[in-house]
Amino acid sequence: MARAWGLSVVLVVCGAVVAAGEMAGGSPGVGVALLVVFGLLAGVNSPLVFPRPVGALEARERSAVDGRPVVYWRPGCAYCLRLRMRLGRSVRQLHWVDIWRDPAGAAAVRAANDGNETVPTVVVAGRPHTNPDPAWVREQLSRPA
Repeated sequence: MARAWGLSVVLVVCGAVVAAGEMAGGSPGVGVALLVVFGLLAGVNSPLVFPRPVGALEARERSAVDGRPVVYWRPGCAYCLRLRMRLGRSVRQLHWVDIWRDPAGAAAVRAANDGNETVPTVVVAGRPHTNPDPAWVREQLSRPA
């Protein structure tokens, strides 16, 4: 859990230090602006921008029932963030597994990627796809199960 929030905490702390330096130097407006920018960066790189994750076993079971893809991801991953943002509202139609919270999810990703924890890994109909194009993932949501 701490690893998932690590980057966000570092960004907030760095932003606070930089902002305090600017404010102490007589530039409160710049300090506040920097604090806001660092806060936004921390938020975007936090687990908060992703749907609530489920365990790998539960995601596989749900996918078997409803035919929706399973997305294995981790906080701080730029490619995961890109996929999440480009999917827009359809993001809630997928089953999301945070590999830093779920060892079984991390093991599934390593099995699909020659021992590497490369994310996002999207499993559609039992077949893993590493870092797929978001448009392709959206197409998979519109196909019948």
